[in-house]
Amino acid sequence: MFRTVIVATGLALAVVLSACQVSTTTTATADVSDGPRVIAATDIEAGRYVVLVGGCNDCHTPRWAATGGAEPPEAEWLKGSTEGHTGPWGTSYGKNLRLTTAGMSEDQWVALLTTGSSLPPMPWPSVRAMSEADKRAVYRYIRSLPGEAGQPAPEALAPGVAPTTTPAA
Repeated sequence: MFRTVIVATGLALAVVLSACQVSTTTTATADVSDGPRVIAATDIEAGRYVVLVGGCNDCHTPRWAATGGAEPPEAEWLKGSTEGHTGPWGTSYGKNLRLTTAGMSEDQWVALLTTGSSLPPMPWPSVRAMSEADKRAVYRYIRSLPGEAGQPAPEALAPGVAPTTTPAA
């Protein structure tokens, strides 16, 4: 009986002590039901980050690739480009994403990025794999950019058709 009392007292002490433990771990409270996503102070900051690391400016911003990202200033980002990308598909141009987002709702943008397809070099498999939260953040970022929306990029050219546009100076 004495042994039973000692065991019961030990178990009760263990339960009490475990209830008093203070957690020192910190966990993110973001909703991850949509899978991994960028966490930033604002959706606009998250969208800017995705645009930068996703290489969106490489094709959708004039002079970006040629200057290693030194030009143009952010107020000119994502206005489309006359710098063509030529391959077996013909020549394609980075669309003006400011005009694209201006003509659609956020839900339409998410649907486009979820199901879209077009000519290379657009990395559609990577874009479709983005979380919905990141797609929305990119939309909000593009919509927040200052300045005029710019002009549409040239239409794609069929294989064998020579481009007549000149890259932006």
